[in-house]
This record gives sequence, C-alpha cells and structure tokens, in this order.
Amino acid sequence: MNETIDIILNRKSVRKFTDTPLSKQQLTTLARAAMAAPTAVNRQPWEIIIVTGQALLKKLGAALPHAKMTAGAAAAFVICGNMERTGEGVERELWIQDCSAASENLLIAVASMGLGAVWTAAFPFEDRMASVRQILGLPEGIVPLNVIPMGYAVAEVRGHDKFDGARLHWEGWKFRDNPQ
Repeated sequence: MNETIDIILNRKSVRKFTDTPLSKQQLTTLARAAMAAPTAVNRQPWEIIIVTGQALLKKLGAALPHAKMTAGAAAAFVICGNMERTGEGVERELWIQDCSAASENLLIAVASMGLGAVWTAAFPFEDRMASVRQILGLPEGIVPLNVIPMGYAVAEVRGHDKFDGARLHWEGWKFRDNPQ
C-alpha cells in the first residue's frame, strides 16, 4: 500500500486537542491542500476562514451544538461557498460538492501532517449558519458549509475500517436477492 492510501484509510475524527498552537505555515499549507480540490467548471467557489483566536474558537464552540470541541482546538477552518462564484440554475448548487471536496482534501492533509480534525456541519442548518455568519461577520452571499476544528490530538484515536463489500457493485446495480 502507498503512503497516500494509508493516510486516507487511517484518517479519523479527532475531538480532543492539546494546547499546542499551529503555525501560520502549517495553516497555509493546509489551505493550499484544500484549494487543490477539483471543482465544477473550475469555479473554485470556496472561501476559507482560518480561526486561531481563542475567543472566536470558544464562541463557535458555544454556538454550534455538535462543535463544542472547537473551544479547545488550536484552530478551525470554516469552509464557505461564495455564491458569486457559482453557476446558474441547477449548477448553482455545485458549490456544495466543490466545498466538500476541499474539506476532504483538508482532512486528509491534516492527517498527513500528524494532526487531528473533525468535520462539523453548518450547512444546511439555518440556525448554525446564522451563528457562524454572526460570529465571523460573513457578508451576504457567503454560505458556511462546515467548521473543522483541528490541532494535535490529546491521545491517539484509532480509526476503524468502514469498507463494506455488500455496498460494492460491479458493472451496475445488482440486487442481493437476484445475483444475475
């Protein structure tokens, strides 16, 4: 197995962090990795807010029901969609996939650097998006997809194998009761 596959298969969600700060260089490298994601028609509709200030991290942690760990993180990335950079009509919603790809790149990069992180949702929950908008002063047209707290893990978190061969289909959909 190669190193990249090993990192992907062993990446896990980390919710408890040490108080060791992350450097600007580390955070910039992570942002570069996120922005290397593929996007529909190369629109790159993301905006990334990096939060390192303890006061803002605590506010985000207090406001978001499933992101309490943000208060103890060294940093958090808030991946947002910029609606001025999206397509028209049905293509407008592709920002979600594009920003999700950037988020996954970020999570893999975090793991590759020996750090931990966890994806917490803001979108599509109106109350969570409103909290993030208010705390970070987001302008109209910037939609927060998620908040990803990160840092050095307090303890090693063991990942688990999520592979399920029953969900793997070859050459099209095959019903389990009809193996033809």
